[in-house]
Amino acid sequence: MKKQGSFVLIAIVICVVVGIGVYQVLPDFIKQGGVIVPVLIALNLMTWVFVIERVFTLNKSKGSRAMPIFFSEFLKAVREKNYQQSLELCDKQKGSAASVLRAGMEQWIRIQKDSNILGEKKLTETQRAMDEARLLEVPFLERNLIGMSTIASTSTMFGLLGTVVGMIRSFRAMAKAGSPDAAQLALGISEALINTALGIFGGIVGIFMYNIFTTRVDNFNYSIDEAVYMTLELLKEEV
Repeated sequence: MKKQGSFVLIAIVICVVVGIGVYQVLPDFIKQGGVIVPVLIALNLMTWVFVIERVFTLNKSKGSRAMPIFFSEFLKAVREKNYQQSLELCDKQKGSAASVLRAGMEQWIRIQKDSNILGEKKLTETQRAMDEARLLEVPFLERNLIGMSTIASTSTMFGLLGTVVGMIRSFRAMAKAGSPDAAQLALGISEALINTALGIFGGIVGIFMYNIFTTRVDNFNYSIDEAVYMTLELLKEEV
């Protein structure tokens, strides 16, 4: 958790600094968006930082090979009662699914030597070990998804804030006695539209990627559930 907190804090600081730097070199017509533009740039950068982190982490969590191949070889080893080989397959595969299944097989091998644990209790203890291992893996899979969703909604709100500020500027220009100040009117409209565009863009990217990653995590969890169930069904024959 400490490492995760440090990662988020460092990401925020870097994105804010880069956002301010990017704002300084932007064309003048974008700078007309006002002081909220650097904030929106930083929020957009943070979204992409989390996207890259999630892609890397979820790919790593799958392990070294395709999961269907790993599951097939693992279940074959369990079916043949070659439990040591099943552990070796998990060590070779790595990833979240392998960690969950390895925890179960380690527990199964351990309780085989314990004469006090009999019958269904063996399966119960094995499943408990898998459930505990999974509780450790799920936060790893879902990490930063809430942050991504929060940034998406925050980006939209900041864009709306910039829009309102720009429209206030425009109405002030129109409210002047005599003819409206055309320059201030155009500046206000430009500020509103630039902030709207940046805010909506950040919201679209954040929500779209959040839904993609949530679906991937759900599918991944379903695959683990299926592998755990099939493993327990095979071990049930040994009880």
